Amino acid sequence: MKNLFLFAIFLIYSGMNAQTLEGSWTLLEENGLKVDDKEVVRIYQDNYFSEGARNKETNEFLWAKGGEYTEGDYKEKIDFSTKNPEEVGETFNPELTFTEDGNKIKINNVTQVQVWKRLSAIQNDLSGNWVITGRKRDGEMSKSKPGDRRTIKILGGDRFQWVAFNSATGEFFGSGGGSYTAEDGKYTENIEFFSRDVNRVGASLGFDYKVENGEWHHMGKSSKGEPMYEIWEPYADAYHTN
Repeated sequence: MKNLFLFAIFLIYSGMNAQTLEGSWTLLEENGLKVDDKEVVRIYQDNYFSEGARNKETNEFLWAKGGEYTEGDYKEKIDFSTKNPEEVGETFNPELTFTEDGNKIKINNVTQVQVWKRLSAIQNDLSGNWVITGRKRDGEMSKSKPGDRRTIKILGGDRFQWVAFNSATGEFFGSGGGSYTAEDGKYTENIEFFSRDVNRVGASLGFDYKVENGEWHHMGKSSKGEPMYEIWEPYADAYHTN
């Protein structure tokens, strides 16, 4: 009897644990129709989400969208949106429900119903929402406090997305993303969409990394082959959103 009780507790805990948004998701259906012509990926991490979309056939960048979110009574506060720029600064409260196994979610905002499937929920020491705060130039590290003009990189599940935007004006400067791995100080990005240059899609970039005093030190060579050293800070620390 005791074993059955413990097993029931385990099942309840496992179900609760599975029903978390953190990780990466792909759009399966929209208003009852399968999404076949494009790939749309969402990343939820550290109470922030990003969404990137590309044309599956041409790899053309379609849109980027994201901002803060809350679970429970689900809400989204939009920080950037190339698809609907008028949404920037607005807060939405769509109905979000999980399937029983926690691997699919339905988001219903009255005019649109979307079904998303979980891609990955893996976590590693780079999982998080980061904002760049430092760059090394000519051997000197230059650090700054981020303001309205910001470049973020969000890593959740097996996916990453970076976005450059101005939160005050709603301006969008660029975005890219794809899959990644981070293990034993080696970080690799596999680019699957890039707003500035579709020819970059398919590239794989390798870097060294370390997490020191809560900061992500990102080291290697840029896409132009030049030495690069960047420091990224947790977004919530930089903007005091906790």
